Amino acid sequence: MKISVLLPYKENYSPIYPGAVSLFVNDTVNISKFKKNITVYGNTDFKKTFKSKYYNIPLSKIRFSSQSKKYIKEFSKIEQKNQSDLIEIHNRPNYLHDLFSLIGKRNYFLYFHNDPLTMNGSKSIQERNFLLKNTSKILFNSNWSKKRFLEGMQNKFVNSDKLVVIFQSAKKGKININKKDNLITFVGKLNKSKGYDLFGKAVIKILDKFKDWKACVIGDELRDKISFNHKNLRIFGFLEHKKVLRIYKKTSIAIVCSRWEEPFGRTSLEASSNGCAVIISNKGGLPETITDGVILKNLTIAELYKEIRSLIINVKRRKNLQKLSYKNFYLTNKFVSNLIDTYRSERLKSNINFFNLKKNKKLRILHVTNFNERHDGRLFFNTGRRLNNGFIRLGHSILEFSDRDILKYYKSINDLKGSKSLNDKLKKTCYNYKPDLIILGHADSISSETLGELRDDYPSLRISQWFLDPLNKKGPDYFRNRDRVLNKIQFTDSNFLTTSPDVLDFLPRNKRNYFIPNPSDSSFEILNNFNKNCNMDVFFALSHGVHRGVLKSGKFDERAKFIEKLMEITKNIKFDVYGLKKVQPIWADHYFKTISNSKMGLNLSRGEPIKYYSSDRITQIIGNGLVTLIDEKTGYKDFFKDDEMVFYKNVEDLSEKIAKISRDEKLRKLIGRKGKEKYLRYFNSTLVANFIINKTFEIRDKKSPIWEN
Repeated sequence: MKISVLLPYKENYSPIYPGAVSLFVNDTVNISKFKKNITVYGNTDFKKTFKSKYYNIPLSKIRFSSQSKKYIKEFSKIEQKNQSDLIEIHNRPNYLHDLFSLIGKRNYFLYFHNDPLTMNGSKSIQERNFLLKNTSKILFNSNWSKKRFLEGMQNKFVNSDKLVVIFQSAKKGKININKKDNLITFVGKLNKSKGYDLFGKAVIKILDKFKDWKACVIGDELRDKISFNHKNLRIFGFLEHKKVLRIYKKTSIAIVCSRWEEPFGRTSLEASSNGCAVIISNKGGLPETITDGVILKNLTIAELYKEIRSLIINVKRRKNLQKLSYKNFYLTNKFVSNLIDTYRSERLKSNINFFNLKKNKKLRILHVTNFNERHDGRLFFNTGRRLNNGFIRLGHSILEFSDRDILKYYKSINDLKGSKSLNDKLKKTCYNYKPDLIILGHADSISSETLGELRDDYPSLRISQWFLDPLNKKGPDYFRNRDRVLNKIQFTDSNFLTTSPDVLDFLPRNKRNYFIPNPSDSSFEILNNFNKNCNMDVFFALSHGVHRGVLKSGKFDERAKFIEKLMEITKNIKFDVYGLKKVQPIWADHYFKTISNSKMGLNLSRGEPIKYYSSDRITQIIGNGLVTLIDEKTGYKDFFKDDEMVFYKNVEDLSEKIAKISRDEKLRKLIGRKGKEKYLRYFNSTLVANFIINKTFEIRDKKSPIWEN
């Protein structure tokens, strides 16, 4: 693993005259758990640099050429030779534009230490959209900076997961409030932007009135020439950072009275961490640097003088502010470094098992399948809703995303199939809902490109898919169904099939593929046919597609021949058959009312039997207490005994068993009862939903479901 941290050109990564960026990087890198993997790149004039692993990019001066451009080109050469897993760019959004053109798409973090709207590369909305699209994270030093970045983008869909606030940090000094000196301190550039003129005039009046107080100024300014003199005022000029912190330890009152909108303000942060009573102006992100202090209502000499005077006179108030400032300070180097490492880990997927982190968490699940809103409840009792019930019983949050309905309703002249609108809507839904898990169920119109983009935007997002249709080579639509499974498999963490994966040779070995039974649900399967007398013996229904709803003229289903022969050879048995000989299929409540009058249900799927495959009709038959008749080649004998299901070898064997059960009510009711009890106990929607979550997030369950053994 390799992390490259790129400083701004000419940022001195040295204890000699360091900038705020260098201090922040050095403080956080030195205690990062990735410390050994991080290299800081910069262009520093001073030979003495911070102790972090540092590489200086030397540049020869060439007239009429951009040194910054050359700086980026030299860094890109290093990256091309030895590629990093993560590149962190500090305070230069234009560098990302240049690097993207030189080395292409990478894992980029971009840190803003200044106002984004004043910086090359992030001034326009177009530039900021580029940054959003091509970074993994954008990190701001204050909420104020983040708000500035978002100005004018109200109508844009912004992935808020990419935008995070990482405040600057400071070392919490060891201090004794009672040993503070009567000292007022100003640190910063000695110019009007920093309010030095206001401070100077106010503090001279203070020093004239309070003879036992002193003031010190740390900083310089080559352009503005603002000077103040007083016997109790000491001006140090620029000092090494360690010396500044030593003065803050002695300081009672620290002043940060900037006129300009400071994105954050390191001086007030460090003053707070050393137990000073801090007075700040209400500008930019300055209020975010302290937990307790004085925020000036009006930035005037009179207001500043009044607040300093109040803290000097009211000793109790001053001491209390100092104690609270120190006690409540939390932006330590360790705290902030750990936050950054969390985002690094998330991006790099290293050392932290995010699957196990989810173990006890209630998840947000976006369930993408056909919820059939447009069919007016005809297909309500489907697998998608069964699984939803299971997830809800487990305490998770579920958002339904009905892909086929969206396709239907969002078609337009510019999007004839509705697929563009569908995929855009999915991305926007993810931006708003922020799912932990996306579950796809036969969501064929969701593009792999969309899933790839979501993967890039949300590295901790898990994606799984379930598939119910037959996958036997001699069955219907084999190649189409195979391709539907494979279409998205490169972006899925797990795949759940109602066919045993060990008999499917097309599945990639590097993917986690699991069998799931068709889930039953106690709120759907409410009949108990084993408790009542039924005047029909065998129920069977087929259709030419659940969405069609009616038989298709001229279409042949190979099951028709099997049923016709069964009815022919099985005498004196009352068959209740739908979907044959112009008898239309039945649905929803009509379906349940019909099966409530049958003793047995034939679970016959299309194509040759294959291990564990069954259509979802099995849940409606066995779950409602009918005796389930199933081909033994499906392998369901691995789960059920002969007094729980009836297994047949061929049509003749099935005919004999139907005749026997129809004559023995006691046996019929026993098998119906035991079959339902077992299926609802071991193959229910809550267990299946839990299995999907555990396998997707690699959570070990103490007890495996019986279908996994």
